[in-house]
Amino acid sequence: MERADVMNLPFEHDSFDAAVSALVLCSVPDPARALAELRRVVRPGGELRLFEHVRSDRGWVSVIQRIATPLWRIPADGCRLDRDTERAVTEAGFETISSERRSLGLPHILLSARPPGEPASER
Repeated sequence: MERADVMNLPFEHDSFDAAVSALVLCSVPDPARALAELRRVVRPGGELRLFEHVRSDRGWVSVIQRIATPLWRIPADGCRLDRDTERAVTEAGFETISSERRSLGLPHILLSARPPGEPASER
């Protein structure tokens, strides 16, 4: 097992069939950069799986999250409760395969996505 910074992964392009991120994108300073790195290392036809805190789709809950985030970030190592991770994944160029929101005290998302392109074996 190798530890690496998701903002600067030390792997070649298209190195992996899959990548898993659990409670990472809520804390990184630049989720767009982290997702760009994940997109770079997951091969076409591969898969990205996420389990993340997300901004609620309920208006009143998202307001509470926005208010609580500055205080929450201190003890939670920078974690932001109010990020729209699903949109960030799409904006990074991934295609959503499945998305399931859950409320585990805080709103979370289980998301599977793939980078654009066909797997090398289908080209």
